[in-house]
Amino acid sequence: MFQDIQIEKLNELRAKNEITVIDVRSPSEYAESTIPGSINIPFFNDEERAEIGTLYKQVSTQAAKERGLEIVSAKLPSFVKQFAEIQGNKAVFCWRGGMRSRTTATVLSLMGIHVHRLEGGYRTYRKWVVDTLQSMDFAPDVYVIHGNTGTGKTLILRELQEKGYPVVDLEGMAGHRGSIFGEIGLKSSNQKTFDALLVESLIRYQDSPYILLEAESKRIGKVVLPEFLVQKKEMGRHIVLEAPVELRVKHILDDYRPWEYPAESLLAFSKIKSRIHTPIAQEIEFSMQQGNYGAAVRLLLEYYYDPRYAHTTEAYGEAFHQEPVLAIGSVEQAVQLVEERIQRDQEHVQAAAEDVQVKKHQSV
Repeated sequence: MFQDIQIEKLNELRAKNEITVIDVRSPSEYAESTIPGSINIPFFNDEERAEIGTLYKQVSTQAAKERGLEIVSAKLPSFVKQFAEIQGNKAVFCWRGGMRSRTTATVLSLMGIHVHRLEGGYRTYRKWVVDTLQSMDFAPDVYVIHGNTGTGKTLILRELQEKGYPVVDLEGMAGHRGSIFGEIGLKSSNQKTFDALLVESLIRYQDSPYILLEAESKRIGKVVLPEFLVQKKEMGRHIVLEAPVELRVKHILDDYRPWEYPAESLLAFSKIKSRIHTPIAQEIEFSMQQGNYGAAVRLLLEYYYDPRYAHTTEAYGEAFHQEPVLAIGSVEQAVQLVEERIQRDQEHVQAAAEDVQVKKHQSV
């Protein structure tokens, strides 16, 4: 017989990569939000789920159960085979640990395939995420990478992450680049997905002396940062980068590839067009229509994004404005400068900690 597993134990096994988590909800439920890293083996597809839901509401519970049994019976061999192909520990979940996951676990048990069932289902996981974010006491310092639009902050952070630095990729989790054009070519996350990715990233680095993240507003696309992280960011160690406009234009074109999304790019521009001096706005729009995206990006930087960035940084305290601006000519140079800054800071932190220990020893 299958065993229930609580969310805390499941998370412990997931952190060690010692269990495969299977979401047996429908594909649309899975796409809307799930436990990160889980795979989808749906008990019912979207059409079947809708049909059974209609029977449940309009006919009777018994009619819904009988139709559900018919559907499952027809595809049971392939359903069981998919689970049999997964090696090692397995756990299944549905919305609230009800019929779909219970039936799945029971059938698999009868076929000699042992799985755990998540107690309370996805609803329990979501509650754990929300409660954890609300009560989290996140100790590591925060390094915040600043720079005008196109400086390459995301590229720099991903290079640092490849080198093993503790990077929290907020834009990657949000599926959004943080600008009016930020969703183009991406699948933006909803709040549930973002929260799940964020809490797991923060837990992964909770014993690290610091994390690195990009200077973002409280809202990134469709999602909102938790207040404690906004405060940590504002009180963090700020690294300010400055890149030549030619490099910034190249970064933006390489990242956004607007020629692949001409209609979406024009639509996004229409949302900010009224905020730009009319002759400049017309020139930007004409350049985009002609496919001259380099000229359009350069004008957008000069007349829209750079003034907005300057206004935003005015809100930072005196300490921020005293930070030296690091001029960069490439992502590689920026990575090196950031590494050097972190190394100096951490050496000072270590020296200060050792000094405290010496003084304690002397006082004894």
